[in-house]
Amino acid sequence: MRVIAGIYRSRILKSLKGLALRPTSDRLRETLFNVLAPNLPGARFVDLFAGTGAIGIEALSRGAAEVVFIENHAPAATLIRRNLESLGINTGVTVLAVDALRGLAMLAARKNSGVPAFDHVFLDPPYAAAEDYSRVLEFLGTADLLAPGGIAIAEHRRNFDLCEEAGALRRFRVLRQGDTALSFYRRRGDDAGGENNSAE
Repeated sequence: MRVIAGIYRSRILKSLKGLALRPTSDRLRETLFNVLAPNLPGARFVDLFAGTGAIGIEALSRGAAEVVFIENHAPAATLIRRNLESLGINTGVTVLAVDALRGLAMLAARKNSGVPAFDHVFLDPPYAAAEDYSRVLEFLGTADLLAPGGIAIAEHRRNFDLCEEAGALRRFRVLRQGDTALSFYRRRGDDAGGENNSAE
């Protein structure tokens, strides 16, 4: 597994053996970041259910100013730290080895203390954990963690129908690729005219 583009382009990232993690495919990562690219430089990004950290590291490679990795599986959290070390990344990153909702609550508490909001939150829970999608999206739709115009992106099975709305979040775009899909959400009132687009 490699970083696709940016300052760490082609650098190799380690993964865990076996089926403990399901990394986002290179092709889907490229699709995701083609959409986010114009708004990534200087952005604050959360990689939720971070696994190997490949999504957050790709964001850093493409100019994100800060990435918070939230990963409850201890060996995976250790792996993220090792991948960051291997690339010499030691600033602008935080690894929280906690449950997703607890990690988000910690970030929301920081925001209440004056820390800026986040521009992007990417969530990729285990595909079978349907309740994790709804719990996280509802939290993001009520917690005021996203900056104005901020976007939450959920990776999910193509045939798994995510909600259109969660709290103040509204889905405005779905990108489908093979058996997988990406759903893009923006806070109501922050919608810059984005219609519900669907692409194969």
